[in-house]
Amino acid sequence: MASQHVLAEPATAAIFLVATVDDGGVDGVRDLLADLAGLTRAVAFRSPGDRLTCVAGVGARIWDGLYGEPRPAGLHPFQELAGSKHTAIATPGDLLFHLRARRMDLCFELARQIGLRLSGLATVVDEVHAFKYFDQRDVLGFVDGTENPDDEDAVAAVVVGEEDPSFAGSSYVIVQKYVHDMAAWQANSVEEQERVIGRSKVDDIEMPDSIKPKNSHIALNVIEDEDGNELDIVRDNMVFGNIADGSFGTYFIGYAKTPDVIEQMLRNMFIGDPPGNYDRILDFSTVLTGNLFFVPTADFLEAQPDSPSTPDGSLRIGSLK
Repeated sequence: MASQHVLAEPATAAIFLVATVDDGGVDGVRDLLADLAGLTRAVAFRSPGDRLTCVAGVGARIWDGLYGEPRPAGLHPFQELAGSKHTAIATPGDLLFHLRARRMDLCFELARQIGLRLSGLATVVDEVHAFKYFDQRDVLGFVDGTENPDDEDAVAAVVVGEEDPSFAGSSYVIVQKYVHDMAAWQANSVEEQERVIGRSKVDDIEMPDSIKPKNSHIALNVIEDEDGNELDIVRDNMVFGNIADGSFGTYFIGYAKTPDVIEQMLRNMFIGDPPGNYDRILDFSTVLTGNLFFVPTADFLEAQPDSPSTPDGSLRIGSLK
């Protein structure tokens, strides 16, 4: 089964669209998802060297109405995580479109075409136009994505295998939109910023465990299995901002073969490990959205399974989970 372009090379431009499906819209949405690869090729043909891709994800609420049984083993709604000080909120979202390219105009044109197809079927509830910031840094000034696995390790981290054979080749993705309090952040010395992240700012070297704070971002985002092996995800975070309203942020997007790893990272960040030892970066970063999606293979989307919806195209009652 051909996977979607989850492991596309890092892009210089991206658009993230999150939409909720309107009542009566499931059949049209299923048709759009089946046509998405061809729609992407039609736009990418204008400049094939700029590597336009689009990954589509499907949320738990809409899965049954779109595709019925079987259901992906790890698919469920994003779970709110309330810590002693900070909360990872859950927000509406049935569909994710992750568009990437070396040029924003290609992303924009494909997003426009997707929007036209979604008209009357679904409502875009969040839209972020994002970009590569200098040498893969976030707007806080630190390199983002240093620990991403490469090559076969990346495939092993994000591609579903024998653990759910009906959906081999698929992935899961969690997205969150963070805005940063830049004034508060910049009021800290570089040394204090490095203690918050757990890594040097200029040369991107991780602190030794002996001096790395236990509540640093890196310390709480290293997840290991019962044998002590580190568990990987693939991040493709991007920077966004608005000069007029002074909002600057990071769009977090993490792909994995199971949502468990990312969810554990978020529990460590917001609740703490141990509880109360939350991620210091959250004192400067506020999360505005939270969604979990399943990313079927491209072959699955194009197959257009028979409609499990009611004759008028509305959702089945059982799908509203």
